[in-house]
Amino acid sequence: MSLNKPYLDVPGTIIFDAEQSRKGFWLNQFCMSLMKAENREKFKADERAYLDEWAMTEEQKQAVLARDLNWCMRTGGNIYFLAKIGATDGKSFQQMAGSMTGMTEEEYRNMMIKGGRSVEGNRVVGEDGDAQSHRQPQGAAGKKV
Repeated sequence: MSLNKPYLDVPGTIIFDAEQSRKGFWLNQFCMSLMKAENREKFKADERAYLDEWAMTEEQKQAVLARDLNWCMRTGGNIYFLAKIGATDGKSFQQMAGSMTGMTEEEYRNMMIKGGRSVEGNRVVGEDGDAQSHRQPQGAAGKKV
């Protein structure tokens, strides 16, 4: 029996629930392995070979290789585990969050200092607020192709 998940109607949001946790188990285990220096070195020496040691899907591996955190989250990654990839790459959490919104680090920081995104019009799919997919990515970094 499938559970009713009204939160799936929140635009631009991936909720990490039990289903996502099951889907991303090996992806998140890989991320946690990066807490050890020897694993970070092994990963940096040959990323693909290290990823192939994990029972991740090919899509999850491609998402990691692309450093596309939104893609990683869609395949079951939890942002707190995925932060280990950013740390391995020498990125701050602020830089990672900015990349996920299509903003530069400075744009993201300034938005957060000003109180974050407005909640107006961003509550459910179908409203025409800033979080709608046709308005993403919002920052200058996302406009570069």
